[in-house]
Amino acid sequence: MNLEFFFSALTDVWVVGELLIALFTTTHQGQGKIHDRGTQMILWVVLIGSFKIEEWMHKFFPIDMPGSSTWLAPAAFGILILGLGVRFVAIVTLGRAFSANVAMRVGQGLQRRGLYRLVRHPSYLGLELILVALALHSRTWACFAVALVPPTLAVLYRMHVEETALRLAFGADYEDYSRSTKRLIPGVY
Repeated sequence: MNLEFFFSALTDVWVVGELLIALFTTTHQGQGKIHDRGTQMILWVVLIGSFKIEEWMHKFFPIDMPGSSTWLAPAAFGILILGLGVRFVAIVTLGRAFSANVAMRVGQGLQRRGLYRLVRHPSYLGLELILVALALHSRTWACFAVALVPPTLAVLYRMHVEETALRLAFGADYEDYSRSTKRLIPGVY
């Protein structure tokens, strides 16, 4: 077994995990106030579309990233593990308040502990790290762009929708939290 095998296996674990998250954590009518505006579907369509296009593009674009035969594969693997860990911890920290769609559940409070002290959207930070790992794993700049840019734009739109819902639900508390905590990258953005 080599690094490629483990990278592929972890990617499969991530995909299955995301499917299970979508099946078991989506908030339905009567369970809370849904603010999703189609972002769950948009994110799935963009992710699947981007990775299918990236896979097809590999037939036409040669490997052109520096370090493709040395450090790039281990770096992508490490970033994948980090992303999976961050996403998992963020979801577990929210517990029953986590929802695959943008929704506010009855009795849900504003989370400020754990990774939520560092960034307002650690589960999206984990997802972005996973996307960076998958994009680096492509080893071509064109495929990197297709695997990273459209999904990132979809995540940014979803964060905007989610922040609007959080402001409606928590008002001044969320405004205060927003001033003291960056959105996605600790200390930067």
